Amino acid sequence: MQILELPVAGMDCAACARKAQRALMKVPGVQSADVLLNAEKAVIMFDTGMATAGALRATIEKVGFSVPQPTPVGDGADATPRHVLEAKTLQRQLFTTLGILFGAILFVVVIGEGLGVFDQLTARVPWWAGVLAVVAFGYPVFAGVLRCALRREVTSHTLMTVGAIAALAIGQWATAAIVVFFMRVGEFTERFTSERARRLLKELTALAPQTARVLRDGVEREVAVETISPGEVVIVRPGERVPVDGVVLEGQATFDQAAITGESMPVEAEPGDKVYAATLAKLGHVKLRAERIGRDTTFGRAVQLVEDAEANRGKVQRVADRFSAWYLPVVASIALLTWLLSGNILATVAVLVVACSCSFALATPIAMMASVGAAARQGLLIKGGRVIEALVGCDVMLVDKTGTLTTGRPRVTDVVPLGEWNEAALLCLAATAERHSEHPLAEAVRRLAEERTMAPDEPARFESLPGRGVRAVIDGRTVEIGNRRMLPAGAEVDAVAGIAERLEAEGKSLLFMVVDGQLAGLFAAQDTLRAEVADALVAVRAAGIGRIELLTGDNERTAAALAAPLGLGYRAGLLPEDKIRIVRELQQRGHRVVMVGDGVNDAPALAQADVGIAMGGGTDVAMEAAHIVLMREDWRLVAESVHIARRTMGVVRTNIGFTALYNLVGLSLAAFGLLPPIYAAALQSIPDIGILANSSRLIRNRKAAND
Repeated sequence: MQILELPVAGMDCAACARKAQRALMKVPGVQSADVLLNAEKAVIMFDTGMATAGALRATIEKVGFSVPQPTPVGDGADATPRHVLEAKTLQRQLFTTLGILFGAILFVVVIGEGLGVFDQLTARVPWWAGVLAVVAFGYPVFAGVLRCALRREVTSHTLMTVGAIAALAIGQWATAAIVVFFMRVGEFTERFTSERARRLLKELTALAPQTARVLRDGVEREVAVETISPGEVVIVRPGERVPVDGVVLEGQATFDQAAITGESMPVEAEPGDKVYAATLAKLGHVKLRAERIGRDTTFGRAVQLVEDAEANRGKVQRVADRFSAWYLPVVASIALLTWLLSGNILATVAVLVVACSCSFALATPIAMMASVGAAARQGLLIKGGRVIEALVGCDVMLVDKTGTLTTGRPRVTDVVPLGEWNEAALLCLAATAERHSEHPLAEAVRRLAEERTMAPDEPARFESLPGRGVRAVIDGRTVEIGNRRMLPAGAEVDAVAGIAERLEAEGKSLLFMVVDGQLAGLFAAQDTLRAEVADALVAVRAAGIGRIELLTGDNERTAAALAAPLGLGYRAGLLPEDKIRIVRELQQRGHRVVMVGDGVNDAPALAQADVGIAMGGGTDVAMEAAHIVLMREDWRLVAESVHIARRTMGVVRTNIGFTALYNLVGLSLAAFGLLPPIYAAALQSIPDIGILANSSRLIRNRKAAND
């Protein structure tokens, strides 16, 4: 199987995307195809033994769209040549503008005729000239309808075209001209609506630089970004955007990371620090060692998630898509019944032109893409409409402790040696045992040893024991350090029982150290609660999630000390697999669960939850496992994600309700002869305009809580 991205130019509405997607799915060997209107591309998985890229290109072109040069996923190149799409967009806009100007003249004439001002003028226009004007002005639409008819497809323009032809047949060329005029207006509105949703995505992609300065053979060269290889040295000067993900080798600079995290505060970087593509160097210059290029960068993957969010359709959107498929045949049936029962050809024409199926198809995706794009600029990546719908329905939030509620950078506050051990020897041995551990408490031990200028040795053997701690062999001794589960059966703890109880009551986490089966001492470490957590939890509850529980591997006393001031329930002493079990148990009881974790050890629970929110700072594990990724570790974004989901679904419901009411009233008035064809055509574009205006509230979504 191969995955291929094909940029698709010329799509103006959701119906266009569905048409291209249906055509691709009919190609033998295609396993899946997602045609994304707002990203202007198709993502296709196909069997290379049964289908070829050329056949897929030809299929899309056959249904009326153009396909620039295809780009395989992940090669780092821009999938859509911008000059091609910009030229086509300019051509469409020019033709549409000229058409609207000509149609506006006809519109004024007809209105004047209705007032008795232009009766003599319209009477002097030959019938054949009026027909010619209608055909010339409506040719782009008529040609598209004819192509669809040859493929046995029906669109909303099909019905309006039939209505225009019917008006011509009864000698009302002016009515037909107005019908065509508003067909073009509606087409322009749909195109403008889609372009508005695409704008945020284009703004994101525009942040990625196309060229970079690279040292090759000791000479500085300016090259295309996609030609850079990992390991090459890249030079970034003040005022330039970083072209790759990399590590600073030389120099020092201040970087604006708003493109990645949504955070406006600058970040200092010096040798050894990581910097990310699309961030802006404001002060100083650096040399970087390139690690990731193009779409493999953190920024590239973030853009990819926003692009692909359209493919992750929610239930509401799928229902709207199915409704649009059978809506047009229903309208055609209503028009036929109107003619058969009343014999009123004008009422029949009005029924055909007043129906607006595209508005149903636009109601959900425009709102979803507006929210996803606006959220991405805040450093909040939401993986599509399904996630937004699921989040609105969630009633329980489970929260990890270390790295989620807390900063994830605990510090050792107490070292308690026992027996023959003194504090220095105990700390040095512990730092050696924890040398290869990634746990935050292990990092705290190593950091304390570094502060005391100790140089830990390399252990002869190292073993990580998930949910317990680590085991290492050092100078022939077996050293184990971890939580209470690490203590061997019958280990003597009476000597530190009182101390341990006091430290845990203070909310500190304990590490017990065992050497050759004997308890040698313990370490107490304390993490810092994130400053914004308390207010953010209040906002989450206000948004409708009343039950919030803390999940931690710490003991009962430590968990209670943290949870009580925040008003949280808690479950202590948990292994990583226990978190998955708790999520499943709640789901089996009918709850919809949000899991908030750090995106590393919580990845399985994040994936199992109805909605997983990863405070991973853009890490690979977070992006893969979670449904929502916070590009900066800020709890206010958790509350913001809930608010965005609720606002978005409110806009979607309003869009659908308004569209349904409009079509119901419009079809009823038209069928009973109360809505003349001219006014039916004029009103046909109103739902699209209403959807654009309503969804624009999401595009202008308030800034995240970093304000």
